[in-house]
Amino acid sequence: MPGGWRARTHEIIFEADTPRGKVFDVALFVAILISLLAVSLESVEEIRATHGPALRALEWTLTGAFTIEYLLRLASVGSPLRYARSFFGIVDVLAILPTYLSLLIPGAQSLLVIRTLRLLRVFRVFKLAHFLGEADVLMRALRASRVKIVVFLGAVLSVVVIVGALIYLIEGGRDAGFTSIPRSMYWAIVTLTTVGYGDISPQSVPGQILASILMIVGYGILAVPTGIFSAELVQAARGVRISTQACPNCALEGHAFDARYCKACGTAL
Repeated sequence: MPGGWRARTHEIIFEADTPRGKVFDVALFVAILISLLAVSLESVEEIRATHGPALRALEWTLTGAFTIEYLLRLASVGSPLRYARSFFGIVDVLAILPTYLSLLIPGAQSLLVIRTLRLLRVFRVFKLAHFLGEADVLMRALRASRVKIVVFLGAVLSVVVIVGALIYLIEGGRDAGFTSIPRSMYWAIVTLTTVGYGDISPQSVPGQILASILMIVGYGILAVPTGIFSAELVQAARGVRISTQACPNCALEGHAFDARYCKACGTAL
C-alpha cells in the first residue's frame, strides 16, 4: 500500500471525489482535447505549412506532461506492474508512444488520436458513476456472449468460403471480376453484410440467383448477434451499483458501490 506522498499523489491522480482530484482530472481532460485538436490541425496541409512548428512544439510539451503523469501514476500505486497491464495503463502508454515513434517513423504522431480513449475518464470527473455502471454492464454482456459470437462468426466464415467457391465456379470463366476464390470470398463478404460496393457483380443468371439468396441470408443473420448480445445484456443489467473508487494498489475501477475490498487484488478500499 502506498503511503506519504504516494498516497497524496494517488488521491489527486486517481480519485475524482476530492477538490484537488477533480481539478487534476479537469485539467487532464482539457489537455487531451487540446492535444487532439493540435494533431487534427497539423494534418491540414495549409495549417501545417504556416503553424507546423508551433503545433509540434505544443504536442511535445503535452507529451512530456503526459509522460510525467504516467510515471506518477505508476509511482502512486502499490502494484505498478498490475496498473501498467490494465486497460487504462495500456492506453496511457499508447497515448504517449506515437510522439516518440515519430522520431523514427515520420507521421506516426497521427496515431495520437488514441488519446480519445482517455476521455472515458470524464465519467469520473463529473461524478457520473451511473455511466460507469452502464459501461460495466456492457463489458460483462460482451464477455458473456463472446463464445456464442465466435461460434456464429465461424458459421458465417464457412458460408463465405462455400459461396465464394460456388460463385467462382459459376462466374470464373467470365469477365466479371471473379478471378480467384479469395476475390470471390471478398464479394461474398461484401454481399452477405449487405454493404454491396458493386465493384464485382455476377453476370450470369445462376450467379445472380446465388447473389440474391446470399443477400436474403445476410438480412436474416443480422439478427443473430443482436439477439445473443441483447439476451446477455438483460442478464448483466441485473448487477450492482458502481462507484468511482479506484484501488490504491492496482488502480482498478468499477467496484460495487458498497465494496470494501478490490475485486482484483483484495486491497482494502
